[in-house]
Amino acid sequence: MPETAPWEYTLNIPNDLRAVPISRRTLRLILTTHDLITLLDTAELLATELLTNAVVHSKGPAALRIRWQAGVLRIGAWDTDPEPPEPPRPFANTADLEGGRGLALVRTCSDLWGWQPLSRHGSRGKYVWCELAPAA
Repeated sequence: MPETAPWEYTLNIPNDLRAVPISRRTLRLILTTHDLITLLDTAELLATELLTNAVVHSKGPAALRIRWQAGVLRIGAWDTDPEPPEPPRPFANTADLEGGRGLALVRTCSDLWGWQPLSRHGSRGKYVWCELAPAA
């Protein structure tokens, strides 16, 4: 059974696509440690999409933030680009695209998602997040 006490982790990463699988493995370890195994596959997919977008669409560092509070897992990615993310297309409309499916996957697979402008260590950027709740 998942913990009821809130917790939060932040993993700062360089602007390097090789950091994405490292972040995914770290997320897997965190969720396993906190007995949230039922969320692993979906959480890994969502974190991968959010972080890949952060690294590909910005020039600076990024961060993965994982938070558990009130029975909800929030996964977010901060990056240095203050521009809002492109609105996700309906997932059915992305079949022929090489890219552009990330936020469509996030919208489809999460319970809730959004973004907000954010400053971090004096740098402007944005925070794109999604939420998952374990099945009752």
